[in-house]
Amino acid sequence: MSLSLTVLGCDGSYPGPGGACSGYLVQGGGVNVWLDAGSGTLGNLQRHLDLRQVDAVVLSHEHPDHWMDLEGFAVARTYVVGGGAVPVYAPVGLRAHLYFDPPDVYDWREIGDGDRVGVGALTLSFRRTDHGPETLAVRVDGVGSSVGYSADSGPAWSLEALGPGLDLALCEATYLRDDEGRAQHMSARQAGTSGREAGVGRLVLTHRWPTVAAEASREEGSTAFGSELELARPGAAFVVGPGGRPGEMA
Repeated sequence: MSLSLTVLGCDGSYPGPGGACSGYLVQGGGVNVWLDAGSGTLGNLQRHLDLRQVDAVVLSHEHPDHWMDLEGFAVARTYVVGGGAVPVYAPVGLRAHLYFDPPDVYDWREIGDGDRVGVGALTLSFRRTDHGPETLAVRVDGVGSSVGYSADSGPAWSLEALGPGLDLALCEATYLRDDEGRAQHMSARQAGTSGREAGVGRLVLTHRWPTVAAEASREEGSTAFGSELELARPGAAFVVGPGGRPGEMA
């Protein structure tokens, strides 16, 4: 089974001009998973599917740049498109931050470190990262293909925690080496090192602050990774598993 991952937003902490915060669409085996729902991702999600086709939502943590568009999604599903309750997998406590939480839209399912859940043909595994509130990285496995997502994390955590054999990994790289230690995030160098140590097939850097130069991030990360890596950008799509070589841009 092939897995596809489409970037809906990748700006770190706040959206830059014309950008969007963290959000991704993971698809495989006929299943559509909205992974993080940062500001601006709801609009981009609708470029790829009808909102009634979302089978599950996964939220990594309670920082608003990773879930704020859940509010608009609830309005759309309640008053406009319908579609019934959607499973939402999120750490304990995130739900309390919502303003609009209709029970006929969201079926909340709390998750924590070490949990595994099935969403149709996909298996999702969660590991806590090195970030302020409880933050969960996720591994998505189909038959013969796998994708990892670091969510937000400082350098004390590694992609190795998601297990071996990742065909594609998204790793946060908020800033560059000169800013290491400024916040509980990773630099491009640290992200590249994490990907190399984890032996991922293809590494994609995401969650870059809008003020950080893209090519500087790519160069620093690639040097640490040991080969050329990709930078996430809205609309970029990657296919792994049968039908596409690891990290192939669709």
